[in-house]
This record gives sequence, structure tokens and C-alpha cells, in this order.
Amino acid sequence: MTNKKPAAPAKAATATAVAAAARPVGKVAVAVTAKPQDAPKRKLKVVPYETEKGTGRPIVPEGYRPSHDEEYMNPLQLEYFRQRLLQWRTDLVEESKQTIENLKDEVRDVGDEAERATRETENSLELRTRDRYRKLISKIDSTLKRMDAGDYGYCADTGEEIGLDRLEARLTAERTIDAQERWEHLQKQMGD
Repeated sequence: MTNKKPAAPAKAATATAVAAAARPVGKVAVAVTAKPQDAPKRKLKVVPYETEKGTGRPIVPEGYRPSHDEEYMNPLQLEYFRQRLLQWRTDLVEESKQTIENLKDEVRDVGDEAERATRETENSLELRTRDRYRKLISKIDSTLKRMDAGDYGYCADTGEEIGLDRLEARLTAERTIDAQERWEHLQKQMGD
């Protein structure tokens, strides 16, 4: 008595070959999977805090640093990052004002051509720095808008948590490291 079971793997191999042929050549498929829902829940640390009467925002305790054993992007963490972003923005605006004042106060009458060339080079560097600050201030403003929309701390592409360490290092991060690398790679391909 012969068994006809070996024919099934041949059909599966043919189906796989057809599916592989249907995929565009040169493209990479990336699968994003959700975390399992039945994973054991760990106990989260709750940091006590007070809220401001007028705004209802949390008052960040002295010396507070977000930690991994707290709920991700809880109100206290959001306020911590909001305050850091606002302080950074204030510092940049102040430095930009100082640059403008330096350029206004500079003496225009310089007799020596070498001295004049040096001053123009310094002014050019200051103006480039000021332009970089302007772009960074715009990036901070868009990050604050994302925070108000409830998107801060989550990847713009995948929706995954960006992570506290990455946000500490780069307050305006919009993507996880992997998603950022993919995005930069795509931008490089588009530019070439």
C-alpha cells in the first residue's frame, strides 16, 4: 500500500516560489508585531507629586529623573520632558538675542583689510549658528505640539515606545533608533 503524502510538500514549495516571485525585487519587507497581551505585568513604581492649581500640571519634585520602573510617559515624565524642552528653548532664544546684540554693537570702521576679513568670517559663523538655533527652536516647538497631542515618546512611524534613554539624550526624538536608521537610509536613497 503506497502513501501519497509526499505530494503536499511539493505544492507548498510551489506556493512559496510563486509568492517569492510576486515580491518586488530590491525591496525589504519589515514586519512590525505587537507585544503579546498575556505577558505578566510588572509592578510599576508610583512617584508622588503635587499639581499646580491653575494649570493642573504636575509639579516635578526636586532631583526627579524618569525611570524604567514607572509607567511610560506618565504625567510626571511628560512634565519633566516639557520643562527640559522649554528651558532649552529659552536658552537658545537668549543666545540668539545675544548674537544680535553682538552684531549691532560691533564697530564697522576697521582700517586693516585682514581685520575686516576676520570680522566678516566671525559674523558669518555667528549667523550660521543663529540659523541653526532658529531651526532647533522650530523643532522644539513641533515637539511640544506632539506632546500636547499625546504623541511624545512614541515612534512616528511604528507607534513603539522610543525609550527614556533616547529621549534623555535627544529630547526631540520622533523615532526609535531602528526606525530612524530606516528613515535616514530611505532619505539617502531618495537623495541619490
